[in-house]
Amino acid sequence: MINICYDRLFVVQPVFSEVHSGGVHWLLVSALFYHNLAANILKEIVIHTQMFPNFFNIASVQPRARGSVKLSVKATDFGTGIRNLRQSGSSKAVFPRSRTKGIETVLVNTAGGVTGGDTFEADICAESKTRLSVTTQAAERAYCAQCGEIAMINNRLELRGSARLDWLPQETILFNNCAFERSLRVAMDAQSTLLLVEALVFGRTAMGEALGQCHFKDRIEIFRDGSPLFVDSIMLNGDATTHLACPNIAGGAGAMASVIYVSPDADTYLSQVRPLLTVTSGASMIRDQLLYIRVLASDGFELKQTLMPILECLNNSSLPRSWML
Repeated sequence: MINICYDRLFVVQPVFSEVHSGGVHWLLVSALFYHNLAANILKEIVIHTQMFPNFFNIASVQPRARGSVKLSVKATDFGTGIRNLRQSGSSKAVFPRSRTKGIETVLVNTAGGVTGGDTFEADICAESKTRLSVTTQAAERAYCAQCGEIAMINNRLELRGSARLDWLPQETILFNNCAFERSLRVAMDAQSTLLLVEALVFGRTAMGEALGQCHFKDRIEIFRDGSPLFVDSIMLNGDATTHLACPNIAGGAGAMASVIYVSPDADTYLSQVRPLLTVTSGASMIRDQLLYIRVLASDGFELKQTLMPILECLNNSSLPRSWML
């Protein structure tokens, strides 16, 4: 029911129309006012409706990006093949011609980045005797978010038997006032091989930008045969540039990356990787069959130049073509 209260000298004629878009009802109200005396003013219009309880809050509702990819690969007589693929929303998976023995997958975010309220997820499984390489089409970007809204990316990887999975996304760039939380959970068998990289760039230094206020959480969990093998968590909240300038944190670095290689032959690569490191990088065997590398750099370009030979060494092959762009 609609109740209209108005001055006795005015006639108020409301016109209503309804548009349905993405499950949200938009109420467009226009009132035609006809007055008898110009000296009087309209006192009050009160609208009561059960159909549109959030009428006055509609302006604050923003469209948000959603994306999901679920992929599993299997062993075939011709090598690695796709068992299942499901993709929805702003997440797409494309499969360029691979230069390795397995399948190469490029994850595409058609939204062009993430901002507060966006939600993305990837669920990837590599069965025994398969090889799968997963990368992204470009650097991910975490843009400025509205107050109280957080972007979420949740990725899950599963490696069975003698599977090998190379998780090689390009860097993530954090912008001022971003609010972004990300998690990566890996479940693998003892015979599996995992190569993983996660790179971060703190603002665009080439554009003269410095990362100020931000909210960022990142967590990596690796389980082998059901037991925790590696857990790492990062949180930045507040003035990131000042925090990262501390000598015992990042020493003013503008970019950083973690590289993890889990394999029965991991210890054989330690001597090969160390000559490729810069003075702000380090590598060590922190667990049995787990090689960990941390790289700090002044900006994203320097970080990528350091990472590429390291990843090519651990990958025993050239990197996906998107890394060369």
